[in-house]
Amino acid sequence: MTHAATQPEERQRSAALPKLRPTVPDHPLQALDEAVRVRLGAATDTAPDVLRELARDPSVTVRAAVAMNVAAPEQVDQLLASDRDERVRTLIGRKLASLIPNITMSQRSELEGHALTTLAALVEDEAVRVRAAIADVVKEMPAAPRELILRLAHDSALPVSEPVIRLSPLLSAEDLLALLAVAPSEGTAAAVASRPGLPVSVADAIAASADGRLIGILLANRSAAIREATLDTLIARASAQPDWHDPLVRRPALSARAARALSEIVTTQLVAVLATRGDLDPEVTQELQRRMAERLPRARPAALDPSLEDAIARAQELLAQDRLDEGALLAAVQRGEARLCTAMLALAADVQPSVVDRAVTLRSAKGIVSLVWKAGFSMRVGGPLQVLLCRVGPSAVLRSGDSGSFPLTTDEMRWQLEFLERMGR
Repeated sequence: MTHAATQPEERQRSAALPKLRPTVPDHPLQALDEAVRVRLGAATDTAPDVLRELARDPSVTVRAAVAMNVAAPEQVDQLLASDRDERVRTLIGRKLASLIPNITMSQRSELEGHALTTLAALVEDEAVRVRAAIADVVKEMPAAPRELILRLAHDSALPVSEPVIRLSPLLSAEDLLALLAVAPSEGTAAAVASRPGLPVSVADAIAASADGRLIGILLANRSAAIREATLDTLIARASAQPDWHDPLVRRPALSARAARALSEIVTTQLVAVLATRGDLDPEVTQELQRRMAERLPRARPAALDPSLEDAIARAQELLAQDRLDEGALLAAVQRGEARLCTAMLALAADVQPSVVDRAVTLRSAKGIVSLVWKAGFSMRVGGPLQVLLCRVGPSAVLRSGDSGSFPLTTDEMRWQLEFLERMGR
């Protein structure tokens, strides 16, 4: 009875109370500012159900933040792997690929339905950008799944396949030979030929091809293992392939036979490069030096030997035509035009010809190298100019480093230039 008597009173009190609870919107997360949603999507302690809702957010910035969240659950990653925006798919692919080294072998079977399976789907994505992002992450990864690496290496888009072909430690010689046979893209074979430490069997397959450009790439790959017999065969074919000459001359560990054969077919400046190699027997080096000297005219007819003034005028004309470059300088070296070389070097280095003449008079290999550096040229012309202008012997020629670096420090070259300038004053 008491309960029945008090029920109307309770309803009256309830009606009289103020409504303190705010109205909850249908989509509470959408009521938040975008910056707040981005922070929620990026936070590793955000609840999984919140991340799932944010993965469907209309803002691509919010979805991108969730894609980069390493704590996102499996369902969220799978959802974002099908996102309509390729930028989001790129981010999720890069994230999942970066997690591979942290996956233990015991975990792999469990995660094949998550990270690895999702990645397998993303490497089939229609957007090259997505596939290339994954390739960039796994290209040097020894723990990457081999199937994933093979799929990327056989991709028809070069931005995807090229870094994997060149750098993945998981590709065997048989894999590389298969890539040469199938050639999914025009650049596949070139990527194989430029791979560091290319095995002998693959180098032999490339050398046996009729593709001159591809063989040139192989020869320029200094770490490729090329058999001596294969190199001899290529040298025999090289007379009709001038693009091969420079990389052949610069191949490591040339035999005496190979050096002599090359000296018969390459230009004078490349003979000079051969003559300055430090890995040939002194007898072979002297023979190459003699051959080079025989090619350089010792006394040019007066009508063909321009005066210094004419040489300067020719150099200025080349400069005005934007043709004062290494190619023109090497051509002048090959013709033995010492005065023109002096004028071109002086003009390019912005010094008086007398400064070059002082280096020549002193037979200063260091001075010539320093002038070449100041002129903006490389050591590709440094060796031949030392031989032509200073007439230095093979043992005195300053050689470039393995990567083509100058044999003197920057401070040394600046000192040499200041010294030659002071001599004139």
